[in-house]
Amino acid sequence: MPHNILEKFSGLHVVVVGDVMLDVYRWGEVERISPEAPVPVVAIHKSESRLGGAANVALNCKSLGAKVTLASVIGADDDAKLLLKLLGEQDIQADLVQQSTDRVTTTKTRILSRNQQMVRLDAEKSDDLNIRDEHAFIDATLRFLQIQKPDVVIFEDYNKGVLKENIIDKIIRHCKSLGILTAVDPKLKNFLAYKNVDIFKPNLKEVREGLHIPLQQINEASMKEVHELLNKHLQHHISFITLSDKGVYFNNGTESKIIPSHHRNIADVSGAGDTVIAVAAMVYALTGDVELMAEWSNIAGGLVCEEVGVVPISKEKLLKELGKI
Repeated sequence: MPHNILEKFSGLHVVVVGDVMLDVYRWGEVERISPEAPVPVVAIHKSESRLGGAANVALNCKSLGAKVTLASVIGADDDAKLLLKLLGEQDIQADLVQQSTDRVTTTKTRILSRNQQMVRLDAEKSDDLNIRDEHAFIDATLRFLQIQKPDVVIFEDYNKGVLKENIIDKIIRHCKSLGILTAVDPKLKNFLAYKNVDIFKPNLKEVREGLHIPLQQINEASMKEVHELLNKHLQHHISFITLSDKGVYFNNGTESKIIPSHHRNIADVSGAGDTVIAVAAMVYALTGDVELMAEWSNIAGGLVCEEVGVVPISKEKLLKELGKI
């Protein structure tokens, strides 16, 4: 069965909406301490730029075989040119990626030595979109959805200003009218703005902060209470909560379960949430099976944690891992 579902991924059209970024990695060796200040000097010998944020969700969907369109607003700068180039190389459609002179392209530069991160440098503007960019983005996105009628829309929120409440509300309403599945990986600022979404996928930290609850005990009873509280605010269909090393939890009102995590050699958890939401949305779109959705995305999220840096899920590795269980 896993092979059959994976093959059907190629028939899906996924639109990913949200905050995109460049993840830049510079690897080197620490050879001495700087004479200018008590800091290590890293001699860089390798550099690489990767798709991050919503673009990494898009890349995960593409890696699994789907047709993918990315929707966002980025800067009109050199980093934007590089980002668009990387999207083109991965055959991710950028029809809905708008450039604005009012913004900068979010870029996170990590300096690593011996696979350990020494420092991270962030270039970003996280203010909300201005009215001009907001209206242009809404108009283009709704028109695209109306014409193309994709199977899935995934919201990837990193609190960088693209996903304003008005944008969220209008896109979800439009998707509902067109019968398009919606899923979201939320952050704190708009945590309770995703009303009527189909799949709501926060992590434990986001649940605690978004609902203002301590949530000290993680068990079936406490997680059921979380689902009911979320549903009171959102009237959504499925709560799908990642529980770090404890696994994942799902609840659709009739079925609920905590699925434990699998033992992994963890190298880096960066981007794992991007993989989880991508796999969850695509599996559910094809099968409508909430437990299968949770099982597959739990496995996929663990697999990418074995890699250093933000990397997409490998279709071959996922199939091999699914075959083991």
